[in-house]
This record gives sequence, structure tokens and C-alpha cells, in this order.
Amino acid sequence: MLVSGKVFKYGDNIDTDVIIPARYLNTSDENELSSHCMEDIDKDFVKNVNKGDIIVAKKNFGCGSSREHAPIAIKMSGISCVIASTFARIFYRNSINIGLPILECEEAAQKIEPGDKLEIDFRSGIIKNISKNEEYRAEPFPEFMQNIISKGGLIKSIEKNEL
Repeated sequence: MLVSGKVFKYGDNIDTDVIIPARYLNTSDENELSSHCMEDIDKDFVKNVNKGDIIVAKKNFGCGSSREHAPIAIKMSGISCVIASTFARIFYRNSINIGLPILECEEAAQKIEPGDKLEIDFRSGIIKNISKNEEYRAEPFPEFMQNIISKGGLIKSIEKNEL
């Protein structure tokens, strides 16, 4: 699976309350959640994000509460992948469960800048920074996890009996 898009860059410890503020958790409507994604840290995010774009952050992305609303809001906003130095464990698992591709790569998290254009090959883990003519390597997911993500998440994969 290949994706490409422009980068939105954030720092360390981006918690789930910043990704989707708690005041919007009275709904499970995915489109409503996505309309408020990142608004407390980047008020123009939803106006500027395009389908396929990529979030890059530093360490501990998705820390805080264990709600699935955060990766859902990111995925439904059009983001095709999140790259970070590290992820909070529950965010990592929730992302896989809902089919949001994520990659851990310290070098990419340090060197990629806001607005850079990236191409990502999930099978190989290669992240190409087209803007800087650089390449970074993340550990690719095992095939069964790639299958879960490509089917749209764990439940959809189970429903299709294709784990």
C-alpha cells in the first residue's frame, strides 16, 4: 500500500484531548468528530487538510485517555498516516483497530518539516521525503496487521473473515 501527501508537524506528547477535545465526545458521528480534529492545537487543520495528508510528530503521540475517538477523528479528517518517534500504547492499538496506518521512525520525526511532501510504502516501511530528497526507514507491520489496516480495521477484517 502506498500513500502520499503533505505534512502537518507536531511536537512531543500530543494527547487525545488535543486530537479531539473532550467537549465533542458526546457524539460518535465520525464526520462530526473529524470536523474538530486538532482544533485546540491547530485551529486551521481541518480547513487545510486534504485527503492523503500525513501527520508527523515526535514522541508519545496519542497519550492521555484511551478513547478511539482520537484515531477516528484523524482518519476521517483525511489523514492517510501518522508518523511519530513513539506512540502511546493504547493509541497505537486503537489506530490498528480502526484501520489508521501509523509508523514509528525517529529519524523521520526529527528531519521532516511542516509542508514537506512524503510518499510512504507500508510494505517496505520506506518513507520518502520528496521535498528534501531523503529516505527514512520505519519497521513495516507484519502482513496480518497490514491486512487489518487495508480492510479498514479489525472489525471490518473480521466481518470479511480475512484475518
